[in-house]
Amino acid sequence: MLAMFFWAFVIGGLICVVGQLLFDVAKLTPAHTLSLFVVIGAVLGGFDLYEPLVNFAGAGATIPIVSFGNSLVNGAMMESEKHGLVGVLTGMFEITSSGISAAIVFGFIGALVFRPKG
Repeated sequence: MLAMFFWAFVIGGLICVVGQLLFDVAKLTPAHTLSLFVVIGAVLGGFDLYEPLVNFAGAGATIPIVSFGNSLVNGAMMESEKHGLVGVLTGMFEITSSGISAAIVFGFIGALVFRPKG
C-alpha cells in the first residue's frame, strides 16, 4: 500500500514538474499549458496509453488535468460505438459532466465565501 502512495506522488509530481517547466522554460501561459495537458491526455487516451498509467499511479494520474482529456476521449469512443457520430458529441459531456458541474458549483461557493477581488 505504501508503494501505491509513493508512485501516485511520483507520477503526479512529475506531471506538475512538466507543467512548471512549460511555464518557466517554454514561457507558456497557464491557458496554453492547460490546453496542452488536456490535448496530451486526449491523445494518450485515444491510443489507450493513459489507462495503464492510471492503473499504475492511481490518483497521481487521475487527479491532474491530463485525465480530463483522457475522459473526454473515452466518453466519446464509448458512445460512438452505441450511437455513431451523435454519440461522439454527447459522450464527451456525459462522462465529464459531473466534474464540470462540480467545478462550477464549488467555484461559485468559493467566490461567495472568500469574496475574490477582480
